[in-house]
Amino acid sequence: MAEPTAEGQKSVKERVAELINAIRPAVQSDGGDIELVDVDDQGVVQVRLHGACVGCPSSTMTLAMGIERNLKERIPEVSEVVCV
Repeated sequence: MAEPTAEGQKSVKERVAELINAIRPAVQSDGGDIELVDVDDQGVVQVRLHGACVGCPSSTMTLAMGIERNLKERIPEVSEVVCV
């Protein structure tokens, strides 16, 4: 999914990276951070949580209800978000 689908269009991974960068300040304001690891051909987005997010009981809800929901709404190719 790293390849642009047509000249001038951004790849799914590029669009995911931009959206994660837009979400990042909210995560950082709580003492954590999020890193995009990869996006595979099935639309599975792999992220890594850092800082206060590691081991936080709310991180699962943040991942599912915040990050995954936002990505799926804005990028239809995204099927799932997993923490690695």
